[in-house]
Amino acid sequence: MARSISDLRDMDLAALVAELRACKQEALNLRFRNATGQLDKHDELRKVRRQIARINTLIRQREIVAAEAAGK
Repeated sequence: MARSISDLRDMDLAALVAELRACKQEALNLRFRNATGQLDKHDELRKVRRQIARINTLIRQREIVAAEAAGK
């Protein structure tokens, strides 16, 4: 999960989707651990949510570029 934004930018779309799926699974696990009182580092949940947002932003940016290229 702990990838930098430059690492994410270098990934292709399929790898980004796989990373997004892994981050969402990790967020689910963290939510369960938080609900059962087993989560010690509560900031991990925020980090994962922000990572998901970063990945979604990169995917959307690539969709926009592809749509603009198809329109020309």
